[in-house]
Amino acid sequence: MFETFFFALLIFLFLNRNKGRKKPRGLDAELKELIESSNDATGIGLDIKSYLLSVISAEKNDEEKFSDQKLAEAQRILDRAGPSAFYWMTEIATQLAFLAAAQINGIPTNVNVELTDSATPEEIVRIIVRP
Repeated sequence: MFETFFFALLIFLFLNRNKGRKKPRGLDAELKELIESSNDATGIGLDIKSYLLSVISAEKNDEEKFSDQKLAEAQRILDRAGPSAFYWMTEIATQLAFLAAAQINGIPTNVNVELTDSATPEEIVRIIVRP
């Protein structure tokens, strides 16, 4: 009788062992949680995309790169999105770096297929950043 109760208790504890644990730890799990918890991910993604396009435009037109207006806009995006905005921006920068390395080494990418030979920075951002 005691053995049956003991085995039933062990099975119960085994099946319910994950309920008392904390959320998964680690940078990837935290970043995934930040992105999923954002209540307006598409709007934030569009803000980041338009910010990147405005930075490219400022670079082409020899405008001031670190103007008060640009910094205020970046701060607004960061305040709205929190750490996930920083993560998205670094993810986009990483993808752009991989794309540049692939082009230098002659490795075809999906961006080459979509843009053929007329790749401009604006078009690349429009293809890579899809909120």
